[in-house]
Order: sequence, then structure tokens, then C-alpha cells
Amino acid sequence: MTTAQSVKISPGPRIFVALLLSLAGAGIFLLLGLPLPWLLGPMSAALLGSNLLPKHYAWPSSIRDGALIVIGYTIGLALTGEALRRMGTQIPYMILMTFLLLLLCAGLSFVIGKLSGTDFKTSLLGSVPGGLSQIVILAEETKGADLTLVTFNQVIRLLLIIVGVPLILYSPLFAQHAAEAAQTVATRQASWTGLFPNMLLYGPLCVGLALLGRRFRFPTAFLLCPAFGTALLQATGFHAPQLPHGATAAAQLAMGTYVGTLLKPGQIEHKVRTLSLSLLNGVLLIAGSIGLTLLLTRLQPVAPPTALLSLAPGGMDQMGIIAHTIGADLSIVSGYQLFRTFFIFFAIPPLMRLIFRYTDRRDASKVKASSGAEEAAPIREADGSARRR
Repeated sequence: MTTAQSVKISPGPRIFVALLLSLAGAGIFLLLGLPLPWLLGPMSAALLGSNLLPKHYAWPSSIRDGALIVIGYTIGLALTGEALRRMGTQIPYMILMTFLLLLLCAGLSFVIGKLSGTDFKTSLLGSVPGGLSQIVILAEETKGADLTLVTFNQVIRLLLIIVGVPLILYSPLFAQHAAEAAQTVATRQASWTGLFPNMLLYGPLCVGLALLGRRFRFPTAFLLCPAFGTALLQATGFHAPQLPHGATAAAQLAMGTYVGTLLKPGQIEHKVRTLSLSLLNGVLLIAGSIGLTLLLTRLQPVAPPTALLSLAPGGMDQMGIIAHTIGADLSIVSGYQLFRTFFIFFAIPPLMRLIFRYTDRRDASKVKASSGAEEAAPIREADGSARRR
């Protein structure tokens, strides 16, 4: 290997290349009038750039963490006293919808596993909605699970949700409601000068709480800790300023770029079959979410865009960005997504370990019974030949 070949490009220029590509992606989406240009444009550019130019492309997770803090702050703005009271009335429906969504995911994982020949552990871990990083960690700890396949399925699901949900929101099915919500956003744009002086307190508070939450391994610390801190300080009467469009656009770009870098098709075997089944799983999840959305709008006076973003099996950060951008009820969306996040964080890992212990014992019993039958066969044959003699 020559010296020139062994020299690695420093992170700074690689990040700059990624930023330029993401800005170009956002610009193309803006020119074409496509939905969520600052989120979907950079995500598309990152998907191409990170796979075509891997040596010249970098997007550290620390940039994503900064975007999460911004998103957490906007969620905290929506968690007023009145919003929290409304969220409290939704708790029974949060439980019902979370249960139905997880039941749908379990059923789909069983079907997809049978079609693909994938073991049950891998197919189930690849279908659990939300909590990408947490599910990946759980897959690492689960003996027999294919970590690469779990990550691939989770990323495909996330990409489909982030791309598919906005397209559905701007489709004829939801277009009128989305347009009304977007009009509300257009009338409440803030300025940079309006951030000060109060942001001098909110900014360090959100960053400090995020770092503290990560130290104590709080779930989704960079998102939830700033949200809770902002909500609590705002409840004391200390005004929390609205963020200008530039700040939220930068957060969308950072998140979109990060999500786009997650998919690495080169690491997957049987690419066509795996991708096809992952896409099928994601499409069926979205279809199931639409069904649950129609059910929720019948049970509660919730606007369809808000209901869809509340029940979409994506991450709370991405759904929060979309809800803020189109003007959906961010407190309701955050409440449903937050409830599912905590349920997945605290209840899913021990439940899955219990299920996997049961399936492992069942498989071990089958193997033992099969090996016992194979050992008994020669003995029966020997006894038969002896009787014939």
C-alpha cells in the first residue's frame, strides 16, 4: 500500500462534503415543490453520498444530537398545562393503540419471517416500531439474532415512514387538513431577535439536561430531557421563545442527513429478496397505521394528520419534526410517541427476552427429541434383525 493510499481524509472536509450534498438535496426538493424539503432532501442526498462516496463522506452522531436538542426544545414548547391535561385524557387510547400497533408488528414479523426463511428472533427485532438504537442494542445482546439484518430492516422501516408519511399527509386523503395546519404554521414564524435574552437560559439548560440524561442512560436523552426541562421551566411562567424557521430547518437537515447515512445495502446478503420483504413489511406497517388513524379519529376528536403522526411507527424525533413543520398538534403527537417510546424502552426488552427463552427451550426440546429418535432408529433395526435371525 502506498503512502498516498494510506492517508485518510480528515473529518472536517468530509463533513463539509456531506453538508454541501445535503444542502443540494434540500435545494432540489425546494425547486420541485416536494414536501418537507429540509428533511427528505438531505436524507436522499445522504443515502446516495454515504454509499457512493464513503471515503469522502462523514456525518458524526454529535451533529444529530444537537438536532435532537432543538427538536426536544420545540416539543417542550408544546407541553403546556392545557396540553398536558388533554394528553391525560388520551392515556386509555394510548394504551389501546400501542397494543394494537405492537400486535400488528408481531403478526407481520411472523409472516415476513416465514416468507424470508429468517429466524423468529431476527424478524421480530426487525419489526418492532421505534427505538432504533435501543433495538439494535437488544439485537447485539440476543444470541442467534442477525444484527446486520435487524439494523437493515429497522432502517428501511424508518426511511419508509419518514418518506411515506409526508406523502400520505399531502395526498387527497389528508391534504385539506394538512393545508389548514400548514397555514397555522405560516402565521407563527418567529425571528432570531426574539430568542434573546430568554434563550440564554433555555439553551444551556437544554444542553446540560441532555448531557446529564446521557450520563444516567435516560432513554432518548438528547430529545426527552430538553423537552421535559423546557416544559418545567415554562410552567413557572418564564417565557420560552419560538424558534425561527432557520433553526428548525437546520435541525431537519441534520436529522435527515443522519438517517440517510444509516442504510448500507452492501452489507446485506440476498439483497433483492431482503429489500423486497423489508419494503413489504414497511408498507404494511404504514397501511396498518392508516387503519389505526381512522379508528382513533372515530374514537376521539383528533385531526387526521395529528392522529397519523401519533400512530406512525417512526421515531418520536422524526414525527415531532414533521408535526412541527405541518402544524399538527405537537402535544398529542408527542404524547402518543412518548408513551410508545417508554413502553418499548421498559417493557419490550424483558418481554422479548421472555419470549426468546421460551422459543429457545422449545427449539432445544425439538432438537433433543429429533436426536433421540435418530439414536433409537439403529437400535430398533438391530432388534428387528436379531428377531429375524
